[in-house]
Amino acid sequence: MTSRPTISFAKFATPKKGSVFVLAADGGGLGEAAKACDPAGALARAFPVADFSGKFASSVEVLAPEGTSVDRLVAIGAGKVSALDDNAWLKLGGAVTASLRKATEVAVILDLPELQADGRQAASLAAGILLRSYAFDKYKTRKDKDDGQSDAKAAKPAKVTIYCADPAAAKKVFAGEEAVVDGVLLARDLVNEPANALGPVDFAERVKALEALGVEVEILTEKEMKKLGMGSLLGVAQGSPRGARLVVMRWNGGKAKDAPLAFIGKGVTFDTGGNSMKPASGMEDMKGDMGGAAAVTGLIHALAARKAKANVVGVIGLVENAVDGHAQRPGDIVTSMSGQTIEVLNTDAEGRLVLADALWYANDRFKPKFMVNLATLTGAIMVALGQHYAGLFSNNDELAGRLFGAGQASQERLWRMPLGAEYDKLIDSKNADMKNIGGRYGGAIIAAQFLQRFVKDTPWAHLDIAGTAMGAPSSEINQSWGSGFGVRLLDRLVRDHYEG
Repeated sequence: MTSRPTISFAKFATPKKGSVFVLAADGGGLGEAAKACDPAGALARAFPVADFSGKFASSVEVLAPEGTSVDRLVAIGAGKVSALDDNAWLKLGGAVTASLRKATEVAVILDLPELQADGRQAASLAAGILLRSYAFDKYKTRKDKDDGQSDAKAAKPAKVTIYCADPAAAKKVFAGEEAVVDGVLLARDLVNEPANALGPVDFAERVKALEALGVEVEILTEKEMKKLGMGSLLGVAQGSPRGARLVVMRWNGGKAKDAPLAFIGKGVTFDTGGNSMKPASGMEDMKGDMGGAAAVTGLIHALAARKAKANVVGVIGLVENAVDGHAQRPGDIVTSMSGQTIEVLNTDAEGRLVLADALWYANDRFKPKFMVNLATLTGAIMVALGQHYAGLFSNNDELAGRLFGAGQASQERLWRMPLGAEYDKLIDSKNADMKNIGGRYGGAIIAAQFLQRFVKDTPWAHLDIAGTAMGAPSSEINQSWGSGFGVRLLDRLVRDHYEG
């Protein structure tokens, strides 16, 4: 991965070298500390020439500015100061990264007219810088340059100093923010990895690294899952020579008597569709069909790294849906851990089969306060919502409301979709307790109805992140194919409602 910038905080000063970024309010207004970086007024002269008015996330730069020894001055538009919230500061950090170029020494002057600084703004700005700076170039031995011959590993990480009113407060807040950023970047790494490098066993081994943060990690093998009766999950895996795994992560940050919060992720490390094979066009993207498991892993990392005061369980079902002579056939009937039987009419509707056993296991073993599962489950949710919202299905209005609020706050947005008996009857089967697909319409809803049959009365929500976890539109804080969607959202849910 690209070398990430190093972040530090300092009291207001006038930098003497490197690239200096200042913030400009709507109308081009600069704070006093920002003005001090430009004694000759080079930016003030550049603003009208560049038609720069301080519009949010716009920028203008002056190279080798007169009256200073710095390399360049860059103004980033902050828009209306009164409208700046945490997400706006994240995006401003992303705007800084977008203008870094090859700078190795960077100063950001966090000063605006009428700004009441509290440390959180600087921390959010720093988090945005890190999120935007991510790029998955692990397998590049050469990085594009004029001669095409530069070493991809030669680039030095930028040293970014954020000058602000209260650097001590900013540093304290940033410690927690950086933990969440690291969780997001871990999820992005996992989604971006090619399937030949990240099968179910490889993924499980990656999760073991969380033990260094105090997370208890338990890995169940196929033999152990078979003993538990997980015929639904194992049926998906039977066409691949790469063994299935169920990984349990436990972060015990709350009181011993408190029931845990449970997060469950679909981890299909590659999905051919099985015998109901997908078209060749676009199949390469199915390396990201474990975006739900990646998000759960990133979330547990974030919670453990920031020492969240909550008991949390993460359960991920890891399989590869491949094709060979042993692969599951359309029409096969499997028995899930719950004892319910499933007629598999389409082997490409496999994620729900994995989650059925993972949900039942999590509920049966841990008796959680609630369960939230994440899965790149259906293309149908993208037809309904596009790629800017994930689908939210739930049997509990309070949990659904809290998730929706966390999505609005983090800008990892959700939209609630319906559940109902009319949809549920569409998965009744003549030959088993249920079938894994319904009719032509309402595919995302039918998938959610299927999952609901494995949660009993436990408060539960299903997040269909097929459109947001991979290949989603780029944003101010993400230019990666794998977005890490869900980590910031669920960290916000836990932080706002379930800690302490």
